[in-house]
This record gives sequence, structure tokens and C-alpha cells, in this order.
Amino acid sequence: ADLRLRGEPLPYVSRGGIKLQAALDAFHIEVTGRTGLDVGASTGGFTDCLLKRGARRVYAVDVGYGQLAWSLRQDPRVVVIERANIRTLPREAIPEACDVVAIDVSFISLRLVLPRMLTFVAPGAILVALVKPQFEVGREAVGKGGVVRDAKARRAAVERIVGFCAELGLGDVACTESPLRGAKGNVEYLLRGVCAGEPVRDFPPS
Repeated sequence: ADLRLRGEPLPYVSRGGIKLQAALDAFHIEVTGRTGLDVGASTGGFTDCLLKRGARRVYAVDVGYGQLAWSLRQDPRVVVIERANIRTLPREAIPEACDVVAIDVSFISLRLVLPRMLTFVAPGAILVALVKPQFEVGREAVGKGGVVRDAKARRAAVERIVGFCAELGLGDVACTESPLRGAKGNVEYLLRGVCAGEPVRDFPPS
């Protein structure tokens, strides 16, 4: 069956594509001709969006197996890397430096994932990450159903990630609210950062 959003056909294989599209538009990110890395690819919404925006190749990485949509699995521009944790993925698994990195991970803080991204990027690469407060705040701030309802807690979570990005040396860091909420109704945010300088090739896994 075709995926639909509020009665309209969904232009991507999952809702994630809508979220990434919003970030690319809000931050004026050009993807055409670039190499993308989709971390936490799952069904492939981010991968699909990158391809539709003109990416020449996308490396789709996920710890799961068999989740990526068949249409993307068959696309010659997609390199599927399954059963792989980005935190321990060897540098050689992705043989070229990536220009655009899109991250959508769950059950783990971005603080544990972002440093590893620096091993896979080209100088000037743009990073877009979906910030999910429920995985960034302490357990005491997560309410019933796994939803963070306290706006101050959400803001603090986002500010911590923005600050962490600055510590990593990412430049031009900005954040905006995602147009779609998470599956449980959590407010999510889209973060953009620019990887300045030479890529780090020997960053140890956390």
C-alpha cells in the first residue's frame, strides 16, 4: 500500500524523508552531486530524500537487517551497510569521504554518535542530525509513554547537543523544530553543523 500523510501520498519511503527535506530547505543545503551518509537508515526515508535531491551516492548504515525499502536496496546509487554500528564501523567500510551526513538514531544519545562521524566526512561536509530529547534528557524528564512534555527539558537537551557540536569543532551550528513529531508524539529537532578543516581519520570508537 502507498504511504500517505494526512491524506496526501508520502513522497518518500517513510516519514523520515519529510523531516530531512525540512532541514535541507530550512538550512539551504545543496545535495546535488554529493556523496551522502545515512546513519540509522532503517526504512530509508533519509536515503530516499537525499537521492531525490540529487545525491550521486548514499551509504545507508543501520544496526538492523532487511529494513531498507526494496526500491532503495535495488538502486545502484545506494550502498547498503547492515548489521553495522556506526560507532565501531571501520573507516574502510566507507571508501570515500562523505559530503552530507544525515543521522536518525534511537535509544542512544547523539553525544555517543557524533564524534565518530568525523572519520567519514570530507572537509566542509554538512551534518544534519535529528535530535530526539527523549534520548538526551535524564529518565526523570521522560513522562508516560516515553514522551518529554517539559519544554524546558527539551530546550536544555537541544542546547547540550548544540554545545557538544561546538566542542567537536563543528561550525555554523543551527537548530529548528521538525515539522513532524516522533512516533510517540515527541517533539524532535533538526540540527545542522559544518565539518571544518581536515577530516579526522583515526578517531577511536567510543
